[in-house]
Amino acid sequence: MKRTYLLSALLLVSIAILVSGCASLDKDAGSSSYTSNEQAIYDYDTVAEESVRQVSGTGSLVSVDRKTITSVDMSLEVEDVPGAIEQIAATARASGGYVSGSSVYVHTYDQNTWRDGYITVRIPEAGHPEFLDEVSQLGEVTSRSVSSQDVTEEYIDVNARLENLKRQEQRLHEVLNMSRTVEEVLSVEKEIERVRGEIDSLTGRLNYLNDRVEYSTISIRLTESDRVIYSWGLGDALSESVRGFISMVNALIILVGYMLPIVILLTLLGGLFVALRRMARR
Repeated sequence: MKRTYLLSALLLVSIAILVSGCASLDKDAGSSSYTSNEQAIYDYDTVAEESVRQVSGTGSLVSVDRKTITSVDMSLEVEDVPGAIEQIAATARASGGYVSGSSVYVHTYDQNTWRDGYITVRIPEAGHPEFLDEVSQLGEVTSRSVSSQDVTEEYIDVNARLENLKRQEQRLHEVLNMSRTVEEVLSVEKEIERVRGEIDSLTGRLNYLNDRVEYSTISIRLTESDRVIYSWGLGDALSESVRGFISMVNALIILVGYMLPIVILLTLLGGLFVALRRMARR
């Protein structure tokens, strides 16, 4: 009987030890899990820094061709400005481009009327030389300038930052799924919102660069060949007054040149007369 009690006591002690050990393991596991989760939530700034380091050396990660923005300014003298603008617009559409703005101005002076105008078109980069050749046939080209801006470095930088922010956003969503408290969720969601705002901003900038690179901007000023050149008369009046003043100064100089010998002679004669008179008094 005594032996039976002893075996029962040992069995109970063993059960108690096992239960205690399992409880301790569960507690440690829960504590370890929470610590890992907490560390992940409050270290998302470190995650961002690691992402930035991973995209350092952007030239090797993003491979693009040279990106240049082409702008053309042209002045064209034509017989009919409105008709020329319509033809330029039709040529732009046929070239795969579009008109971004145009205007026509009517001028009247001394019963004469003429017009001038402006038109700005966007033409695919590869097709703008042919477009300019066709437009040049509409009249006489009085001026033409072409400028190019290289934006390759900015394009690569924006692209790399955008990819980095997308990876950062993905990691933040992973952290959000591990969040347990309301404070943790709100903190991570605020950071996600900030990153999403930067992603949208960089996406807009990248789209703008792509559009400017793919389409050349061509601005054309048009004037009519039989236009009347006129002025308000102020310039002519000023020129006449200046010429009159110069003529008067020239006349005075000439007069002084003629009068100077006479004045000198009269001065000498007057001095001689005074000297003789003084001698006569003595």
